Amino acid sequence: MLTTQPFLSRPAWAAVVAALLCTSVLAPLLHLVVPEDSAFHLSDYALGLTAKIMCYAICALAIDLIWGFTGILSLGHGLFFALGGYAMGMGLMREIGREGNYKSDLPDFMVFLDWKEMPWHWAWSDSFALQMLLAVAVPGLLAWVFGYFAFRSRIKGVYFSIITQAMTFAAMLLFFRNETGFGGNNGFTDFKRILGFSLSHPGTRTVLFVLTGLTGLTLVGFFLLARWLTRSKFGRVLQAIRDAETRVMFTGYDPLAYKLAIWTLSAVMCGIAGALYVPQVGIINPSEMSPAASIEMAIWAAVGGRGTLIGPIVGAFFVNGAKSWFTQVVPEFWLYFLGALFIAVTLFLPEGLMGLSNKIQDKLRRRPAPEPTDSPTPAATPEGRA
Repeated sequence: MLTTQPFLSRPAWAAVVAALLCTSVLAPLLHLVVPEDSAFHLSDYALGLTAKIMCYAICALAIDLIWGFTGILSLGHGLFFALGGYAMGMGLMREIGREGNYKSDLPDFMVFLDWKEMPWHWAWSDSFALQMLLAVAVPGLLAWVFGYFAFRSRIKGVYFSIITQAMTFAAMLLFFRNETGFGGNNGFTDFKRILGFSLSHPGTRTVLFVLTGLTGLTLVGFFLLARWLTRSKFGRVLQAIRDAETRVMFTGYDPLAYKLAIWTLSAVMCGIAGALYVPQVGIINPSEMSPAASIEMAIWAAVGGRGTLIGPIVGAFFVNGAKSWFTQVVPEFWLYFLGALFIAVTLFLPEGLMGLSNKIQDKLRRRPAPEPTDSPTPAATPEGRA
């Protein structure tokens, strides 16, 4: 049984929010304002990496809500992340207009595949606002339908994890097909504009830097929402379902409604993260739906410490920061490191980095105070004076 870590005290979680806000604001400023020859200048790569990891942190937080607090391990949340990314990508592809290689109103990949007209599921792609609505609605609706039948059938444990992985794998194979109208194995790329601003214009980079700040603010918002939910009656019921679902049913609560609500919310969070991710990296393809991508999300939560909220965010930054370093210095050892890290956490740190931090703090509190080296001079007694 998982022992949920004590919630952060008010000063602690306020410090976490302040740190995330500083990252959201300072990261773009260090790139725009600080000169390139300064040691404090943040490069394009570092800024993009920061934004990407914040998107990943949103996914890790979503996994923590369903795994750490509800006991539902999903190995398919990469699908919801990719669906949000594809919704954003479709809007960006339509903004290319006739600036593509084939000078057609259709995206280049459709012209190459001899498509004559826009598919039905691209009907709203000319409206950026509607595409953003789809980035929320499509992952949420799919999660609700899937979760309703899965939870209603009382599928749980490893069986639920397997069918979520099968779902995302099937979707990946579907999106790889050229006839589905999603770009096949190449996906969407070569974006020209965003919200009418040319991506080739120097000033447009500022828009992307603002988007980095928006990603950080979104992460802060979801963190505060998750903290409020887990401290409410709703969150206590979720933890009761995690620990003893049968007893919860006997007390008159319906686990289906609670599990379905938190499952759908976590899918929506991943969809929004995917939509924010695409403009940062400039591409979205079916590889984001691979089972390995979903497994990595679970690893971020496990490494940081599930059931803590802040732990998965720390885990996302730690694992992806290590990935960036390893893939540059010793790329052939990255997968070995990731596997060894997950095994070590499972065997020796079941509560993750946050659990290790709590243990260290407890030891420091229990350490006895050092004894004084110089003993005080005994006071003179009346007999001694005599």
